[in-house]
Amino acid sequence: MTTPILMPALSPTMEEGKLAKWHVKPGDKVRSGDVIAEIETDKATMEVEAVDEGIVASLLVAEGTEAVKVNTVIAQLREEGESVASAKPAPVVAAPAKASVAAPAPAPVASKPAVSVAPRAETGARVFASPLARRLAGEGGLDLQRVTGSGPHGRIVAADVEVALRRGSAVKAAPVAAAPVPVATAPAAGPDARLFFAKDSYVELPHDSMRKAIARRLTSSKRDIPHYYLKVDCQIDALMDVRKQINAQAPAEGPGAYKVSVNDFVVKAAALALIRVPGVNCSWTETALLQHRHADIGVAVALDFGLITPIVQRAETKSLAAISNEVKDLAVRAKAKKLKPSEYEGGTFAISNLGMFGVRDFTAVINPPHAAILAVGAGEGRPVVRNGAIVPATVMTVQLSCDHRVIDGALGATWLEAFKGYLENPVTMLA
Repeated sequence: MTTPILMPALSPTMEEGKLAKWHVKPGDKVRSGDVIAEIETDKATMEVEAVDEGIVASLLVAEGTEAVKVNTVIAQLREEGESVASAKPAPVVAAPAKASVAAPAPAPVASKPAVSVAPRAETGARVFASPLARRLAGEGGLDLQRVTGSGPHGRIVAADVEVALRRGSAVKAAPVAAAPVPVATAPAAGPDARLFFAKDSYVELPHDSMRKAIARRLTSSKRDIPHYYLKVDCQIDALMDVRKQINAQAPAEGPGAYKVSVNDFVVKAAALALIRVPGVNCSWTETALLQHRHADIGVAVALDFGLITPIVQRAETKSLAAISNEVKDLAVRAKAKKLKPSEYEGGTFAISNLGMFGVRDFTAVINPPHAAILAVGAGEGRPVVRNGAIVPATVMTVQLSCDHRVIDGALGATWLEAFKGYLENPVTMLA
C-alpha cells in the first residue's frame, strides 16, 4: 500500500504553487515532521513537513515545476518492508518548459485515498498532528480538538494551526479539500501589445506567480471596490525635531539598537487613529462589516520581483522603536521570501510610502480585505501661512483611498483629521 503526499495549502487563499526543491529522494526513510520539500507561493518560500512515516516510493512532480495545484499528488510513500515493485511508483512528472500548470499525476490503484476528517471535537477521536503543529498550538493556547486538518488522512499541519490562531480558537480551520473560493482573473487590457511592435524591438519577461497575483488582485480591487480619495497636507517640522532627538539618544549598537524613520511615525499615527475612529478599521463582507479590535498595519515593501505588504500586528500597542525594528525585519525577510503567510495575509489597513523617491503625492489602490490605504508622499519645504504670515515649513501630503461601501466621506475625513493631529503633535504618540 502507498500513501499519497499532496500539494499542501500553505495559506487560506493558496490555490497553486511552485515545487521549488525536494529534500528527499526515492528510497529515503521519512518520519512525521521531517522536512521533505520547499514550496514557493507568489510571496514566500516555505518548508513542507511529512505527516506520515514511511519510505519514499516515488517523486511525481519534478523540482522547478510551477503552478502545481493544491491537492495534486506530488509524491508517494510506501510502508517500511514493502517492496518497491508492490508499491508501483509512477514516473516523475518533468517540469514543463513553458506550461502554466503542472499536470497532476494519477494516483496508483493501491494508494490510500486522501481524506478530510470531521472535527475531533465532535467525534472524540485521536488527534493526528505534526510535531510543529503541536508546538505552535501549545504556544498559542489552541485546542487541537477544534481544528480540522488539511493534511493527508486529516492530519493537522502547521498551516492549519496558523489559520486557526488568526481566526480565534473557537473557529475551525476550513478543510483544504473544500471547494475553493472563486478568484477573479485579470481581464486582458485591450489587444495583445505584441501586435503593435516588431519582434526584434522588445524582450519578453514572462510573468511570475507574484506578478500574476498582483495583476489579479488589483484589477479585482479597482473593478469591484468603489474607491474615493481624500487628501490632506501635514506639517511635520515638530515630528522631524522629535525624531532627531529620539535617534540621538537611541543605542547605536547591540540588541537594543534602533533608528526611527518618518514612516515609523506614520505607522504609529495611523494605528492610533484607527483605534480612535474604529469605523475605518473595518473589512467588508456581503452580510456584515468586520470591525477589528486592533490596528494591524500592512506596510508596502517594494521587491525586485513585485510588491508585498508585511503586517505590523497590534501596531497601536507598540513603541516607535519596536515598530522600527519590526518593519526592518519584515522587509529583510520579505525580500528573501521567508515570511510566513500569517505575516503578510490579512491586516486591517495599509500604508504605501513613496516619499523616499521624491514623489509628492499619489493614489494607491485598496488591497482587500482592507477598506482603506494611505498613500504617503515626500516631506518637502513649502511656504505656509501662520498667523497671517508666510513662513517656511516641512509639509507632507497624504492621500487616503477609501472603500465607499465601508467608509463614508465624513468618516474618512474624521480619520484623516485624527491622523494629522497625531503626526503634527508627535508627543501625543509617546504617551
